[in-house]
Amino acid sequence: MEGVKATTKDVSLQSRNVPNRYTFPCPYCPEKNFDQEGLVEHCKLSHSTDTKSVVCPICASMPWGDPNYRSTNFIEHIQRRHQFSYDTFVDYDVDEEDMMNQVLQRSIIDQ
Repeated sequence: MEGVKATTKDVSLQSRNVPNRYTFPCPYCPEKNFDQEGLVEHCKLSHSTDTKSVVCPICASMPWGDPNYRSTNFIEHIQRRHQFSYDTFVDYDVDEEDMMNQVLQRSIIDQ
């Protein structure tokens, strides 16, 4: 195939330092491997009256997240902050300044 260059990559080196942003443990109980929507539903159904301060596993996995921050009202937090998947709107490989420039360029085009 003309113009196509074959390359191979060592996947084990690339994925080693990438945090898991696709499945999450419940911060209240031992259940794990929830996707974002599943974690929201599980917590609403099983832990809506739990008042224990916990770390949001979704936020903790994000580049801007603080894995030590404990939410005092996790159920409200997860319902407000995690209504959509960040993967749809965020490019984790682009720094904040580049992302802001992209947003500004798109806003000019959309006018």
